[in-house]
Amino acid sequence: METNTIISGGKVNHQLVHDFSQGLVGDLLLPADQGYHETRKIWNGMIDRHPALIARCKNAQDVIHSVNFAREHNLLLSVRGGGHNITGNAVCEGGIMIDLSLMKSVKVDSEDQIAVVETGATWGDFDAAAQRHGLATTGGVISATGVAGLTLGGGVGWLVRKHGLSCDNLIGAEVVSAEGVLLKASVDENSDLFWGIRGGGGNFGIVTSMKFRMHRVNTVLGGMIIHRRDHAKEVIQFHREFMKTAPEELTLYTGLMTSPDGLPVVAFVGCYTGDLKQGEAVLKPLREFGSPLADLMGPIPYTQMQTLLDAAAPHGNRYYWKSTFVEDLSDKSIDLIISNAAVMPSPFSLVLLEYYGGASSREPEGGTAFPHRLPQFDLVIGSNWVNREEDETHISWTRNFWEAMQPYSSHKVYVNVLGVEGEDRVKEAYGKNYSRLTALKSKYDPNNLFRLNQNIKPVAP
Repeated sequence: METNTIISGGKVNHQLVHDFSQGLVGDLLLPADQGYHETRKIWNGMIDRHPALIARCKNAQDVIHSVNFAREHNLLLSVRGGGHNITGNAVCEGGIMIDLSLMKSVKVDSEDQIAVVETGATWGDFDAAAQRHGLATTGGVISATGVAGLTLGGGVGWLVRKHGLSCDNLIGAEVVSAEGVLLKASVDENSDLFWGIRGGGGNFGIVTSMKFRMHRVNTVLGGMIIHRRDHAKEVIQFHREFMKTAPEELTLYTGLMTSPDGLPVVAFVGCYTGDLKQGEAVLKPLREFGSPLADLMGPIPYTQMQTLLDAAAPHGNRYYWKSTFVEDLSDKSIDLIISNAAVMPSPFSLVLLEYYGGASSREPEGGTAFPHRLPQFDLVIGSNWVNREEDETHISWTRNFWEAMQPYSSHKVYVNVLGVEGEDRVKEAYGKNYSRLTALKSKYDPNNLFRLNQNIKPVAP
């Protein structure tokens, strides 16, 4: 491997950097430049890395130019889209960060129900543009999440049971390869690459544009029904049984959290998309179950549903998550979840049981690299706190909780909620598709230029 010719002995080769900057339409930021520190900061406040260079790209040609520069000078490369992933892989230490956040264009064809989006856009950007035409596609539960990152890992959200994963609705993309070539990917062009980017993450190139199939969505029935925490077991048991026969129009999670006034609670959080009158009938058993503290379910705009949980995940807090699909949501496993949640050390943390199934259990045309199609509960243990001095307390609680749940785990994990947890966990994320993904990686990125991700290592030549 050739020596890094940009930084030597801690000093930057300013002539090479200047020459590189002349080929960018966007901006190049160095550590002394105004805006550098703001740009390197991402959602997870635990991430405090310092790239040597930040290329703020404005188009695909800027991305190609930056990839070529990184490859030719052996620079560690990271890619920032929305910057909302738990791992912080968007920011590298000492290399080049390719920042796509200026590339936010969203073009909607309301007649054909298709949208084309640049990959610096967030779901908030995307939904605002699409809802002007009464359209949406499956897109996360926090509006600040990047469209690209979520989709490349699969992509669950409030429409997942009705319309499938985000990646299931991806029908085309443009990808900058490790060789600096702009490739088109779809069922008809580079179909192997298209299969890989629908769930395989950013392992194969930098996606600069995505084309989505859209659906008619406007007003939904959504919100929360909140119960006291001491009723958590009955609430989770009800959720478990209710979802066995629930229609695909309803996506429903259960969350154990702390209310703004400090009360431990358990809540149904859900969204029904479809005929509102039918939806009211579907939700009736939820409303009539137990004695809720508050019933906040009702007709709301889809964009409001998409921002419902935003306040629970503010930019700059410290985050550490662990997750697993639960094979056996038995009463014993429910007891264990509740007992661990009872000693949650931060009032900002939460535990979610997310149930998918429905359309997400069916592969779309062309297939996807996303492997987890069985209707199981996904347990997400999400620590969220403010002070650096408390890191060990919250990380230990999360890890201990996750370890305790292993007897009930399917030993599968959704890649978008996977932290920096090692190769074995990456294999759990990609499951039966791992060997095929390894071959694809070896074809499109044999030198592992794109390695700051949930990395699939290429086969050594």
